[in-house]
Amino acid sequence: MLAITGLLAVLTLFILILTKRMSPLAALITVPIAAALLSGFGLRTATFVVKGIESVSSVVGMFIFAIVFFGIVTDAGMLDPIITRILLVMRGRPTRILMGTALLALLIHLDGSGAVCFLITIPAMLPVFERMKMDKRLLTCVAAMAAGVNFLPWTGVMIRASVALHIPATTIFRPILAVQGIGLIFVFTTAYLLGKKEERRLGLVFDGTGFEMPRRELSEQERRLRRPALFWPNLLLTVSLMAVMISGKVEPVVMFMIGTVIALFLNYPDAEEQRRRIDAHARAALMMASVLLAAGAFTGIITGTGMLKAMANAAVHFIPAGHAGHIPFAVGLISMPLSLIFDPDSFYFGILPVIAGAAQQLSVPPIQVAQAALLGQMTTGFPVSPLTPATFLLVGLAGIELSEHQKFAIPFLFAATVVMTVACVLLGIFPI
Repeated sequence: MLAITGLLAVLTLFILILTKRMSPLAALITVPIAAALLSGFGLRTATFVVKGIESVSSVVGMFIFAIVFFGIVTDAGMLDPIITRILLVMRGRPTRILMGTALLALLIHLDGSGAVCFLITIPAMLPVFERMKMDKRLLTCVAAMAAGVNFLPWTGVMIRASVALHIPATTIFRPILAVQGIGLIFVFTTAYLLGKKEERRLGLVFDGTGFEMPRRELSEQERRLRRPALFWPNLLLTVSLMAVMISGKVEPVVMFMIGTVIALFLNYPDAEEQRRRIDAHARAALMMASVLLAAGAFTGIITGTGMLKAMANAAVHFIPAGHAGHIPFAVGLISMPLSLIFDPDSFYFGILPVIAGAAQQLSVPPIQVAQAALLGQMTTGFPVSPLTPATFLLVGLAGIELSEHQKFAIPFLFAATVVMTVACVLLGIFPI
């Protein structure tokens, strides 16, 4: 019964968000609470909500101060010369801008943190997209693809798969290194093709060297806030903050809190101006912080009530016993959509061991099941899953609706998983 209730809750959530019948904030709060109450958990539902909120509290804090920090340095004009330089190098061509976005996201996501990747990539590239009047869904889609095709040995999902099946991470990774390369070729090819399509949509005319560069006229308010003399101090502050954060030596929320204070005193030492700068960015920070807290409540309820575990156990029974050899291929194909239903812990520690155990009994090596799962489950799937705070971070930073991002990006992310799964078959990693 819990499995059915959990599945209905997840499906209802997606339908309400995708059809825009309810805002993500309202749906993330209403649906799981209703499901828990209908399942008879009563006042214990409040405990699940609190635990879920506690689990995302550091991400919420990081997001709030990240929005304020990047807002301050952007007001001060730090990104102006960087954007101009990027446009010069890319010659204002959407194809190069999208491929550059993919490369930036890929390099930053080498540490395996989706939140850090989006916190750096989106604020850096968003002004370029806005100045070029490019579709911001392209920004979130390409960044999601580049971050998603990443299952290096030190990433969270790889570590979970390794621990769950007691197989060294490098042993799982080495055979699929070439597959990841094929996935990245797909990402950059897709970015190029999307760029060509965007060039046609914008009606840009190529003059042999590049497209005419868009010029941005600053308003009187923007000119008053600019601090061109402080470009290098602001850049040094930002790079230092990113470096320490990526190193993992200090929690991101702490670094952004410190960085925000330094940025305020560096650029706007007057207390009244500091208040105005905080007020200017508080609305965006508060809106997305509330959605992140609601997402924490959702995951807290479906985990605490046991709905996730029940769905995991029920899903295993749908594997046809007579088609064991096809298990890795089948798991690979559905691994990305499974990210929309299961969080990484419930899948890798709940479902994966059961599937791998059943496969092993039917003479299918467990390592193949692990590799299949890694092709999409919370890799290409995490940037569109409502179960990961990074998804809300991505759309919040870009300023687009979650439903718009999901409808646009899911086909490309799923295609990346399919390409890599087929590559595993062609390379002899999976039987068929």
